[in-house]
Amino acid sequence: MSADGQGTQQTQHWFDDDAGPVVRPYAMTRGRTTSAGQHRLDLIAVVVAQQRGGDPVADQTLSPEHVDIVELCRDSPQSVAELAAELDLPIGVVRVLIGDLVDDELVHVTRPVPPADLPDESILRDVIDGLRAL
Repeated sequence: MSADGQGTQQTQHWFDDDAGPVVRPYAMTRGRTTSAGQHRLDLIAVVVAQQRGGDPVADQTLSPEHVDIVELCRDSPQSVAELAAELDLPIGVVRVLIGDLVDDELVHVTRPVPPADLPDESILRDVIDGLRAL
């Protein structure tokens, strides 16, 4: 003990910044793992903000994360993976939030073409050969 009667060991203080994020991801989605109108969103699906007059910041029903997604997509279309990385949120949470925004018609999603729906490579080669022949 020191002369003042207190221990010499320094007490460590724990502050909010040291605790890291205190809101769990499931709290952002109110415990939901899917949204009502959500279809499976690929990581490369592109999210585009709708061009309408409403201000998402003024909408009291939207969470800050919803507003962030709309704002990011207004600047330029973003993939689901890019949004998750930019917001530092799990991909599952971002999918639910995007589904909510699609339901509210604040964004729309352009899904990639499934490989099975792409034309066969031999057909494309025949088209190229036909164009060269012209």
